Amino acid sequence: MHLPALLQFLEGLSENNNKAWFVMNEPSYVILREEFTALVGAVISEAARFDRALAHLEPKKALFRIHRDVRFSNDKTPYKTTFSAALAAHGKKAQSPMYYFHIDAQGKLLTAAGCYHPSTQSLATIRRAIATEPARLARIARAPKLVAAFGGLDLSDGLSRPPRGFAPDTPGIELIKLKSIIVAHEERLKKTAGPKLASDIAQRFAAAYPLVTWLRSVLAAAPGGSGPDA
Repeated sequence: MHLPALLQFLEGLSENNNKAWFVMNEPSYVILREEFTALVGAVISEAARFDRALAHLEPKKALFRIHRDVRFSNDKTPYKTTFSAALAAHGKKAQSPMYYFHIDAQGKLLTAAGCYHPSTQSLATIRRAIATEPARLARIARAPKLVAAFGGLDLSDGLSRPPRGFAPDTPGIELIKLKSIIVAHEERLKKTAGPKLASDIAQRFAAAYPLVTWLRSVLAAAPGGSGPDA
């Protein structure tokens, strides 16, 4: 995709986050969104080679809207300043494990995978699975490919104390404290990002595939789970 044009648009939107500016620049947005949709489609095609659960995904349905939901937010700016997408076996609204990426106004690419702030029920299921077999997630988190791609599991978003029902000496308690089970990596893109961008994103997702499949299996085994690709 034409990265300089995307960054110029997002920089302008960051400085003029209002409906009047957006309407004036909507023709550019439409073109850029089509280009980003094509990038998402290429990422899906690459990722489906190692994760067949993604093969059926439609690129347009993987995209997030640029309009922000401001109903319950103190920040009333109407537009997001990123182009973003999520790849999940049952769609991005299904609260299932997913792969995520976005490009922001500074030209930074964020790639991530796992379960970000899952529902209370899903998080409880994941925590029980960790307590039952703590070495399993620890082994996935230490895998050389995952560490090389993401630096390991993101441990920054956790409780200060064990959640209710878990003793401080429960095996794997530091993992059980986490509110999200994710990996994430941020890098600055070259302004001449070329056709390799999709494969580079997919390769990073491939490193997170064992984490995503473990989360799917844990949630699918819980009451109400929807099968091996939940």
